[in-house]
Parts: sequence; structure tokens; C-alpha cells
Amino acid sequence: MTTNAPSDRSASTFPTCLGGKFLVFDGPDGSGKSTQFHRFAQYCSSRGQPVTEVREPGGTLIGEHIRAVLLDPANDSMAMRCEMLLYMASRAQLFEERIVPALARGELVLADRFTSSTLAYQGTAGGLDCADILAVGKVATGNRWPDLTVIFDVDERTAASRLSPLLDRIEQRGAEFHRRVREGYLQQVRDCPDRYRTVDASRSPDEVFSELLGTVERFFVRA
Repeated sequence: MTTNAPSDRSASTFPTCLGGKFLVFDGPDGSGKSTQFHRFAQYCSSRGQPVTEVREPGGTLIGEHIRAVLLDPANDSMAMRCEMLLYMASRAQLFEERIVPALARGELVLADRFTSSTLAYQGTAGGLDCADILAVGKVATGNRWPDLTVIFDVDERTAASRLSPLLDRIEQRGAEFHRRVREGYLQQVRDCPDRYRTVDASRSPDEVFSELLGTVERFFVRA
């Protein structure tokens, strides 16, 4: 198998060059991003780069309460605009309480989802104006954006086959909704090529991880 792992030339700086950087792993439900998230965090930590791991929604006491409301299937009558604002409220607390202090300490902040998710799910798929979402996101984060967002891209059929049968409120939405979610992510990549990269998440976990390492290394070390 061809590997995209960090080259010998960059081995002395990767992943320790990621200190003080803010990375987001994102993608459709069932993309396998959470598996890669934990694997990448362990990879960096074992090589001397301190990592703060956060997830969305949640990551703080307040955020976890919001998460419970957002993902509960009993709240299916929630308006899309309310949904978006709740995600942003959780994000604002997470950013102030955990992300900003970790970046100030020179740690790598690795987030499982961020504003990119809101743009895809509540924006492209949910029908809200993405400009409005970005405006609220600017308030929630003080106009601080991730240094890199990695989108784990996978087709809807493969993604659906990987999901637990116990679906949360968002996962229960139909195939057409999730098709639009994927398109929303890919549109973000097209719109912001300086801050986004994609990884083909349809392959085996080892193959995906190899591509992930090479993608992140090229972005930060070879740029």
C-alpha cells in the first residue's frame, strides 16, 4: 500500500509543528472521522505534541446539556433556526472555556466538528442562509477560525451502513437530507481551499489514516 505518512524530511517538525494550531475533523455521520480523530490525537501525543481534544456539541458542562437537547429524538419539533443557535451557544462556551486557553498554552486543539458542521447540516441541508450562520459564528468565536478543517468525505450509502441502528435526532433525517449535507461539506472545500482539505473516508481505517497524516503534514510543513 502506498503511504502518505510524514516524510523523513519533515519528521523533525511533524507533529510538533502543530503546537498552537486549531484543527477540525468533520464530515457526514458515518464518515469514520471520530475514529481518525482519536487515532490522530494519540499519534500526536505519543510524539511529544500536547493535544486538547474537544467535541461538538458539548465539551463543557453547559455544552453537554445543550447536546442532550439537540440530539434527543423527542425534540423533533425544534425549528432549524433554534437548532443552529443552540449549536452556536455550545460552541461559544467551548471556545471561551477550553479552546482559547489551550491555544494560549501552545497546545494542538483538535475538534470533532465545528462551524463547518453547522454550515453543512443547518445551512446547505437545512435551508438556512450560510451567510447568517457565518455571522453568528463570528460572534460565537470572536472571529477566530480553525487553521485547518479536514473533511472526511464518504458517499451516503457507505456512511449509512456504518451508523448504529440507534440513531439520534439528526441521524434520523432521510437520505436526501444527508446527500445535501455531503454536498455542503464539498462546497465549503471549493469555497475555502486555503483552509480546507478532504480525505477519502470510503477506504479502510489504516488507508484513511495514512492519507490523513500526509494531508496534514503537507498543509503545515510543506506549505
